[in-house]
Order: sequence, then structure tokens, then C-alpha cells
Amino acid sequence: MSRSPMILGGLLITSGLIFVGQGLGFLRGSSFMVGDVTWSWIGGAMVVVGVVLIVVDRLRRRPGR
Repeated sequence: MSRSPMILGGLLITSGLIFVGQGLGFLRGSSFMVGDVTWSWIGGAMVVVGVVLIVVDRLRRRPGR
């Protein structure tokens, strides 16, 4: 079976958390994203999509189905 949904979900969660951190100003740097709350909303959506991908993939892999 392919692990692509799990890998993509993990990458989306990780990237989304970075977006949230920068958007809320927790992660400092010289990025245009720092302090712009719009990026925290985008990051939050990325985290949700990543979690959904992982959950759906795990449900499809359950034994007995």
C-alpha cells in the first residue's frame, strides 16, 4: 500500500504549524508572513486537511474492512 497520504498529511501539518507560528508572531524572521494573521488561518486550514488525510488513510487500512 502507498504511504503517500500519510506523508502528505504529515507535511501539511508541519507546514501548517509553521504558518500559524509565523502568522501569530511566535516564529520570528524576515518573512512577509510574520505577524500577518491571514497566514495563521491558512496554516490552520492546512493542519485540518493534513489531519483529515491521515485519519481517512488510517480508516481505510483497518483490518477487517
